[in-house]
Amino acid sequence: MLRWTRFNIISVVLGFAFLYLPIVLLVVFSFNESKLVTVWGGFSAKWYISLLSNQALLDAAWVTIRVGLLSATFATILGTMAAITLVRFTRFRGRLLFSGLVYAPLVMPEVITGLSLLLLFVAIGLDRGFWTITLAHTTLTMCFVAVVVQSRLLSFDQSIEEAAQDLGAPPVRTFFEITLPIISPAVFSGWILAFTLSLDDLVIASFTSGPGATTLPMKIYSQVRLGVTPEINAVCTILIAIVTAGVICASAITKRREVQRERDERAAAATA
Repeated sequence: MLRWTRFNIISVVLGFAFLYLPIVLLVVFSFNESKLVTVWGGFSAKWYISLLSNQALLDAAWVTIRVGLLSATFATILGTMAAITLVRFTRFRGRLLFSGLVYAPLVMPEVITGLSLLLLFVAIGLDRGFWTITLAHTTLTMCFVAVVVQSRLLSFDQSIEEAAQDLGAPPVRTFFEITLPIISPAVFSGWILAFTLSLDDLVIASFTSGPGATTLPMKIYSQVRLGVTPEINAVCTILIAIVTAGVICASAITKRREVQRERDERAAAATA
């Protein structure tokens, strides 16, 4: 049994303070009345209201959301297919090379990934802009989706699929009606992770962006270099709220599906 000593309590408190105190201060000072971000001048929400008139930040936020939604969707589809290939097809020529290509972005520095993609887009004559950022983020986040879905497929009971195919269901129908609903929590978690990584990315987007395709992290970074303003704190607070809401929704959906699966298993055991 774990005993909470004074040393353990102090260590946990200091650890959480190191991780979350800067975020708490950012959220608090986003409601600061004063223009000086380090001097508290009273509670006010005027900086959130002023965001509505900052067209540059709004355009950057809209580009970021569109890139995140598209890249997360593409990465989820490709990552799920890659995970199925790695788990179900264990013997094929080039498997080692394929797995290395899938997992390479996990360990590759983002500067190298961004520069490589930039050289690729220049070589094929593709103008940099919205779609190049989307393709770059898909390349970056697909490996994370593959890892999440692969971990779920490794513990998947394939006898369920075999039973469905014995009853006459073709492989495609078995996948969409049996396999996909069971692994859907992992697929959804991978999508949330890919979307969050896309929202957060700065380095790769800086290499692959073009005129009219400035993401919100790039816009924030360019303004922070000239000095932090309360509007930046407000934008960052909104991003924190979006990511937090997404994580909570994903956890709730996963928990609900796990509870439902346990109930179905108990019901099946009781009827048997």
